[in-house]
Amino acid sequence: MTCHGTALSYRLSVWLIPMAWTLSLGLWGLSRQQSVWRDEAATWQVALRSVGDIWHMLGQVDAVHGLYYLLMHEVFAFFGPSTTALRLPSVLAMAVAAACVARIGHRLAGFWTGLGGGLAFGLLPTVQFYLQEGRPYALIAAGAGISTLLLVNALEGRSRARGWAAYGATVLVCALLNWLSLLILPAHLVTLVWTRAELRHWRSWMAAATLAVAATLPLILFSRSQSSQVSWIPSLTWHMMIGPAVLLAIGGLGAYLDRPRAGRLSVAAVGLPLLAAPQTGLAAISLVQPLFLDRYVLFSMLGLALLIGTTLGAAVRFAERRMPRASPWVVPVVCVVAVVALLPQSLTKRSPSSRVDDVLSVAANVRKHGQPGDAVLFIPAARRDTALVSPQDAAGLRDVALAESPATSGTLKGEEFGPDRIRAAMLAHQRILLVSDAPEVARPVSAKRDKEKLAVLKEHYTVVADEQTRGRRLTVYERRR
Repeated sequence: MTCHGTALSYRLSVWLIPMAWTLSLGLWGLSRQQSVWRDEAATWQVALRSVGDIWHMLGQVDAVHGLYYLLMHEVFAFFGPSTTALRLPSVLAMAVAAACVARIGHRLAGFWTGLGGGLAFGLLPTVQFYLQEGRPYALIAAGAGISTLLLVNALEGRSRARGWAAYGATVLVCALLNWLSLLILPAHLVTLVWTRAELRHWRSWMAAATLAVAATLPLILFSRSQSSQVSWIPSLTWHMMIGPAVLLAIGGLGAYLDRPRAGRLSVAAVGLPLLAAPQTGLAAISLVQPLFLDRYVLFSMLGLALLIGTTLGAAVRFAERRMPRASPWVVPVVCVVAVVALLPQSLTKRSPSSRVDDVLSVAANVRKHGQPGDAVLFIPAARRDTALVSPQDAAGLRDVALAESPATSGTLKGEEFGPDRIRAAMLAHQRILLVSDAPEVARPVSAKRDKEKLAVLKEHYTVVADEQTRGRRLTVYERRR
């Protein structure tokens, strides 16, 4: 009974500790000093819309994130809009992902590999960034962890039809959150080849994978019509591959220490494909359509964490032979050293400066300088998210360029009048507030409407106040007499 109780305690602690650890890292500085940046602002303002308005918008833009927006709509409806409600789903999801890493590592290579990998996952810099991000990437990482655990269960003979059905459903949900998550399938394919899986496993995996891809195909084809949304992503260059190459080198060391052999289910057979296949797959896609952003394959960090866990497990085994009494302290000491070494970076990622801008800070400036009846303009029009996320701060101001609201037009930024109509509306106001990007992050003005806004301001108005805060700028103009 005592041995059984000890074994149960180890099985629980190996995933509960990393889960609690990652949850703590996520809750630490969750509000980022009450800042929200432009990507999160998109989630916030869409989540505030009705389900009907969200569906209307998905027909025009952002269909790839449709399921996530509907989920966050329900979260905001239940808890109310706040930075906590915006980011807590990501924190909880990453905690689940860490638990999956720990469970897989424990199953395949022992307690210390599982515990070390689970703890390492929460400390990875990329994971810490998206751990507190109001976007779908952490949820996809959790789904990837669950599907990989289900695959390991199946290959070990622990699950049959229901397990494969759960696998297919999990892959599908992740794909509906972002269809690039289907890059996990090549990773699992390599694992099946590496481990020389039985024919029955091949058949089950092929059926589950085919159904998931087929169910996602309409979304993939439809979202391709909205590809202009990602036209800003730069073309793939060699220097962009330096980071992934370093990660693969670190992961390769862990795989080597695992002594990988063909035909054996191991951490290397699961972790190395999970790290490498999504990265190389996205790079291949980016040769045709530039899409190479780390967040699209964030779930590959599960593989890196597993392989780091293998390295830590090997260190513990080495210590057991040389210094038996010190061996239980290897993983805790390494984690403490890692926390100290990464502390400056961890603090930075929890500050508003870690993102390109802060929507709420400029909204507060609008409230401070705005007077009832003033006009407000946004350059580019996407900076209208300031008023959409915090409408109370823009109360009483007139958005003189807006022809059709974002909800009505089914867009993220609304539809604006033509240049002549905007010019006439501006000249009818004594004071105008302009919300734009700070010079260090601003792009050259290209839209005719925006050029006309600036021309009218330069010709007829004088700057009376100018504040720049966290990547956003508010300039107050008064009409010359």
